[in-house]
Amino acid sequence: MKQLFALLGVFTLLSCQGAGNQTTKATMNTQNIPAGADTATFGAGCFWCVEAIFTELKGVLQVLPGYSGGHIKNPSYKEVCNGNTGHAEVCRIIYDPAVISFETLLSVFWQTHDPTTPNRQGNDIGSQYRSAVFYHNEEQKMLAEKYLLELNRSGAFANPVITEITAFNEFYPAEDYHKQYFAANGDEPYCRMIIKPKVEKFRKVFKDKLQSENAH
Repeated sequence: MKQLFALLGVFTLLSCQGAGNQTTKATMNTQNIPAGADTATFGAGCFWCVEAIFTELKGVLQVLPGYSGGHIKNPSYKEVCNGNTGHAEVCRIIYDPAVISFETLLSVFWQTHDPTTPNRQGNDIGSQYRSAVFYHNEEQKMLAEKYLLELNRSGAFANPVITEITAFNEFYPAEDYHKQYFAANGDEPYCRMIIKPKVEKFRKVFKDKLQSENAH
């Protein structure tokens, strides 16, 4: 029995939910987007991982973790984790399209998580961890749908890609303690054992796309 509880403890530590227990409500983000910049909104499992990866790309101006795709306003992390709000953990990515294209962002998105597992990434289980592209315009929709079709036709993954591609509605930024989580909590078990290996693999594959300080 003690061994069972120990295993459950490890499982909790290695899940996104296990490290977050604050309940402060998120609030609607009204920050202006810089002139000439564009926005992408992706869900790819725990938003700590997504933020850590996309922050390192050249041309990305801001990555903000939050919640999209749900049916209640101003959800808290606890409410989203209960799986009853319909929200996905996402990152809002503000980028300069003159430096990095939406197609490149899609490439990073699909190569840095498993888009074939419904409502799950590793130990992170629930609809809030679903793979999703929330498109902001018809061009993003077309590019995402085309890319997904090509992935499935090519057999890039052993199982079909089931990423949700749906129109963006609202974005609620996550509570402050989620922001730059990997940078601030790199020694925590989830960061060391889940996020760090993902970031290291990403850096190798996309070395030419990294900001100079991250090009190891």
